[in-house]
Amino acid sequence: MEFFKIHRDIPFMRHALVFNLVSLLTFLAAVFFLFSRGLHLSVEFTGGTLMEVSYSQPADLNTIRNSVAALGINDVQVQNFGTAQDVLIRMPVQKGSTSGAQSERVMATLKAGDASATLRRTEFVGPQVGDELAVDGLKALASVIVGIMLYLAIRFEWKFAVAAIIANLHDVIIILGFFAFFQWEFSLPVLAAVLAVLGYSVNESVVIFDRIRENFRRYRKMNTVQIIDNAITSTISRTIITHGCTQLMVLSMLLFGGATLHYFALALTIGILFGIYSSVFVAAAIAMWLGIQREDLIKGPLKKEGDPTDPNAGASV
Repeated sequence: MEFFKIHRDIPFMRHALVFNLVSLLTFLAAVFFLFSRGLHLSVEFTGGTLMEVSYSQPADLNTIRNSVAALGINDVQVQNFGTAQDVLIRMPVQKGSTSGAQSERVMATLKAGDASATLRRTEFVGPQVGDELAVDGLKALASVIVGIMLYLAIRFEWKFAVAAIIANLHDVIIILGFFAFFQWEFSLPVLAAVLAVLGYSVNESVVIFDRIRENFRRYRKMNTVQIIDNAITSTISRTIITHGCTQLMVLSMLLFGGATLHYFALALTIGILFGIYSSVFVAAAIAMWLGIQREDLIKGPLKKEGDPTDPNAGASV
C-alpha cells in the first residue's frame, strides 16, 4: 500500500556525513546530561510508600494528586487500580517522617475531601527493591540488544547488525538524555517505552535492510550508495503510513491519557521520531561505511546480467 510513489531516488547518502555529525553531537550532549544531571527516578526505583485507596464512586485522580501535593509531597503517582473507584498512590520517602505517619496524613486529607475514602492497604517499598528493579531493567535492556544483534546477524549480515545496534542505542541514549535534561520522572512505564522503541526502531531498520538486499539482487549495475538511496526512497511511503498511524495513537495518549501515561507517551514520541531518523541516516550510513556489498548478502556465484536463467535479469531502475 502506497499513498504516493517517488519516481526519482533521493540522495540520502550524499548528506550522511553531515547528519551523522549532528547525531554524534546530540548523542554526546545526551551522555553529558546523563552524567551531569542523572535521571530523576520514580518511587519504583528509589523506594517510598504505596497506598491503595477505595472510593464509593469514580475517583477524580487530579483532585487526589493535588491534595497530596498540597501536603508538600512531590513526585506523587496517582492512578486507577483495577476499577475507577480504586486508586493506587505512590509517594517518595520524606525526610523526618515515617511511612506510617505519611500515609496517615494523606488519608486524613483524602477523607476531608471525600468521606467515602477507605484505605485498603499500605506498603513501604525499600530502596533495595528499587535497586533490584534497576538491575533487572538493565538486564532486560541488555537482553533486547543482544537478541536484536543475533537476529540481524543471522537474517542479514554482521555489518547490518552492528549498524542497527549503534542506531538503536543512539535512540535510547537520546531519550534518556531528554529525561535527564528536563528532569522528567523516569518510571517503569518509561522503561517499558524505551524497550518498545528498541523493537520499533529495529523494525524500521529491518525493512530498509531487506529492501537493500533485494536491490542488490535486482540492480547489478548500481553501486552501494545508489542501492541504499533507492531502498530508502522506495520505503518512504510505508514509513509515513506506519509511523504516522502509530504517532497518532501515541499523541492521543500524550494529550488525553493524563499524568499516568504522560511520560510513557512522551518517551514513545521522542523514540518514534528519532527512530525514523536513525534508521535512514544512521543505520544505513554506518552499514555503507562498514563496506556492505553485494557479496555479503548474496551467497553463491553471481549470475551475469542478461543470463536467461536469472529471474531478475531484465530488471532495471
